[in-house]
Amino acid sequence: QVQLVESGGGLVQAGGSLRLACVASGQTFSNYAMGWFRQAPGKEREFVAAISWSSRSTYCADSVKGRFTISRDNGKNTVALQMNSLKPEDTAVYYCAAARTITQQMSTMSTRSKYDYWGQGTQVTVSS
Repeated sequence: QVQLVESGGGLVQAGGSLRLACVASGQTFSNYAMGWFRQAPGKEREFVAAISWSSRSTYCADSVKGRFTISRDNGKNTVALQMNSLKPEDTAVYYCAAARTITQQMSTMSTRSKYDYWGQGTQVTVSS
């Protein structure tokens, strides 16, 4: 089992920045690719970004490319999502997820079914 706990959400004005963090425990963190997803009210949970176990490969959704950056620190069992130039449409609950895979092809990791463990989520609200 892997436990994932997100933090860093909050209320921010459009154009602002937030940094989300997810701390993992229970298994060897470097055995897992990590992803961030989000779910807005009334919408499906959608992919945001993913990072391979080694940090060598990352992949972001087109909607956040150039604004969001995913990173990880295997020594601290942490994955982060730096969110800049936030827009009201970025408002959602953000979820961290872990997938036991060594693939470096992060473009294949944009579907929910690829992930084995999920956090409880952290709310991000962007006001206009």
